[in-house]
Amino acid sequence: MRDDFRRILTQANRTNGAATLDTIEGALAALTEERAETAAQHLATLAFRYQGEDSFDLAARAYGLAAQASRARAALYHLAAIRTGIVDRCQRQAFDGVEDLLEALCEAKAAAGDRGQDDPSLVQIAWDYELAGEAESAVRCYLLAQIARDSLGGQVLTVDGDTLERKIRNLRSLQMTALAEAGHHEEAQALHERTRATLGLGQVRIYDIMSARQATAQGEGDYRELVPGRRIAEPEIHFLEGPVALTSVCGTLDAPPQYVARFKDCLTFPRSNIVLQGSRLIYDLAAHPDSGIADIKDGKNTDQIMTAVYGAGRALVEEPAEIRTLEFGLMMFGLQSKNYGHWLLEFVPRMLWFNDPACPAGFPICIDDHMPATHRQIVELLDTRGRPILPLPAQAVRFRELGVAPVPTFFPFDARPDVPVYDSVWPKDVLGAMRRAVLDRLAARGVDLRPTGRRIVLSRKGFTQRQLVNEAEIINALARYGFEVVYPEKLSFIEQIALYHSADVIVGSASSAMTNTIFCNDRARVVALIHENRSFNFRGYTSMIGSSGAEVLYIRGTTVPGEKTHPFHANYTVPPQQVLRGLERVGVGP
Repeated sequence: MRDDFRRILTQANRTNGAATLDTIEGALAALTEERAETAAQHLATLAFRYQGEDSFDLAARAYGLAAQASRARAALYHLAAIRTGIVDRCQRQAFDGVEDLLEALCEAKAAAGDRGQDDPSLVQIAWDYELAGEAESAVRCYLLAQIARDSLGGQVLTVDGDTLERKIRNLRSLQMTALAEAGHHEEAQALHERTRATLGLGQVRIYDIMSARQATAQGEGDYRELVPGRRIAEPEIHFLEGPVALTSVCGTLDAPPQYVARFKDCLTFPRSNIVLQGSRLIYDLAAHPDSGIADIKDGKNTDQIMTAVYGAGRALVEEPAEIRTLEFGLMMFGLQSKNYGHWLLEFVPRMLWFNDPACPAGFPICIDDHMPATHRQIVELLDTRGRPILPLPAQAVRFRELGVAPVPTFFPFDARPDVPVYDSVWPKDVLGAMRRAVLDRLAARGVDLRPTGRRIVLSRKGFTQRQLVNEAEIINALARYGFEVVYPEKLSFIEQIALYHSADVIVGSASSAMTNTIFCNDRARVVALIHENRSFNFRGYTSMIGSSGAEVLYIRGTTVPGEKTHPFHANYTVPPQQVLRGLERVGVGP
């Protein structure tokens, strides 16, 4: 019998594995205790071989037979059988029985006294599914990894550093978005329902997307147009190297109307731009004819308090667990409000329309409470009607009546990965009016805004993204030209505006700090440094700076290789000689 048993084992392979194990199982009862222990060792060896061949179903059964045959090592073989059985089921996408196996695994580990690290990596299996584009299988594995973590102390983070909960939520969002874009909103709603309790999320409802103007046209609010839609010019872009063939797409030159609208009984989410009213989602960007190119981030960013997906004219938004109620408010909160560039371009111009007589004077100005102090200083400076400023925490808010105003242009946070970058063009009339309002208010306070001939170089040393790596070298080269180094983030808003307006020459990275060149004097010369990415929003910066009357010259450097970041935020270097050539080009000498 011993020779027959050995022959059967040595001839076992993936093709005859099931039949071989059937034969072995039938022969185990006839073995003596001593031979049974030997047979168990051989079965464990066979199981290990099957594992190496990715035949986890056969490996699990072989380990199970080894546990059946052995007395001395039965607990260890049983534990190995459960571990390989889990891998087998996950790889075959037979997920329904795995939760029971995880419970059995916990008991088997205790019985075997096992405290090792040999439990199957459900996170790795999930990651493999994710890389293969099989989102549902990845979600199921991550959910099982979550159970394993809570009961067995498994992995806390995924391969790319996300928490399990964040990973599941992100994958669900991708799945739901694909369904929504195909018009299958109810299916997306059902998909969310499967995992929402596990993630601690609320139910989602389906809303029709519309602009503020469309919503009021249906009799659902009050709309006062203050500046009509109009045609604007494409900005002329100047590079030190000469003409550059940009790979981005010029944004619309049809500037949208500027308005004040009021809506009653609205649900809003600080850190986000959407307004919910009844069955409507009011959001100009999502309702825009070009919204298909936009990667709408509301409901996706890590600091947001709800889930939202968009597609085919409708959206799914998670119902909040807790809602605060306010009587009135003006919407100066939203996506990326804490970022200075987004704040100055997307939010601050709204103060022009909130100051208009068409807007009620008694409404408080509602802002996000995580914004830096400079943001609030701008609101206080521009408000001409003595309204209170109300910072809102990350909690859903229902307004009895809410005043809203638009972004000056169609400005997607980001374009979809499969389309060219959309380079928004900013209307000179709106930014110019904001500029004049700020400068007039400062002048009324006695701030000295006279040009002084200063030459400033804007440091980005305190930031990790879009960093000018050889900044110190450039600063040294500019010192003999009379340049002084400025750290804008260390100055108040008023100090920044007075400084920028007084300067005749401004050199710096095309970043948030460059946004304040809106307030420079109309004779200033601006040299903007940036990496070589031809899809960068050069039109956006040019139109923004041009609202002051000044012109900008771009100098493209070289991106630092090997960095994993958004191409727009890559760090880069610029040779000092190029900067000096740029100054000569704009008429600046030592």
